[in-house]
Amino acid sequence: MSSRGAPSVFVVGSVNQDYVLSVERRPKPGETLSGAVLALHPGGKGANQAVAAALLGARVALLGRVGDDPAGASLRAELARRGVDTAAVGTTGGASTGAAFITVTPDGENAIVVALGANHRLTAGDVDAVAGSIRSAAVLVAQLEVPLETVGRAVEVAAGAATRVVLNLAPARPVPDALLARVDVLVVNAHEAGFLLGQEVDGVEAATRAAEELRGRGPEAVIVTLGAAGAVLAAADGSGHVPAPRAEVVDTTGAGDAFVGALAAELAAGASLRDAVALGVRAGAAAVQAKGAQSSFPTAADLRPNPDL
Repeated sequence: MSSRGAPSVFVVGSVNQDYVLSVERRPKPGETLSGAVLALHPGGKGANQAVAAALLGARVALLGRVGDDPAGASLRAELARRGVDTAAVGTTGGASTGAAFITVTPDGENAIVVALGANHRLTAGDVDAVAGSIRSAAVLVAQLEVPLETVGRAVEVAAGAATRVVLNLAPARPVPDALLARVDVLVVNAHEAGFLLGQEVDGVEAATRAAEELRGRGPEAVIVTLGAAGAVLAAADGSGHVPAPRAEVVDTTGAGDAFVGALAAELAAGASLRDAVALGVRAGAAAVQAKGAQSSFPTAADLRPNPDL
């Protein structure tokens, strides 16, 4: 890896080019709308979470793949500029860089469709090639925009060391109980929690019950993020609700990734899980107040001197 030394946070995940359309409303089936404003932003859950952690002072390395196209080269350069070690971000010949197509309405809410591209080519063998770096990191972060087999191998490698495993189960899909049993901190939003449990999760009380039920499936701790309502936490020392500070919502894209990156950075720095959740909530609230994902993420200077944002 880089000369900066071993990463404190190692991220296994996706790298995407985000195509963001600001629209007055989303089209109905068969309808064409004009007047949208297009913006391009670096994205991908893996890249986003790596950048979010790096901006808060963590030493971060990312394992991922981009295509052999201009977007891939640009995204790797942007990650490096933001302080992420990209030595393990490979280029896949004959594949396009992953892309996310995002519509954002005036209330800041987004809808996203992802074309995985080169992200789908990240393999368990790629994980084995960086196993030493994963084992030496304080925290491993993974999501599900890369193959589940690859995520499973990364978690297996980390679980055999002292590395704490944070799994953001997004986008939601079924995962083996054996994988959940190796997870130290499972992070889901209300929709993802509901997917796993086969029921609607709406509000703080329902999310608290869901977190406790999901913890019964194997993770050491479970966090359910609730957007403007903050997050709930279920762990061995009990459950709790961490409210979010008030924020003027401009664009919710990447807010969950800001949360996960901040959580990982704080855990890697030795903070308690509850304190890490509190920082994650503040980071997510900061991120919704600007457009884009990585471009909206806060630095340590943005957050720590002023907890009320």
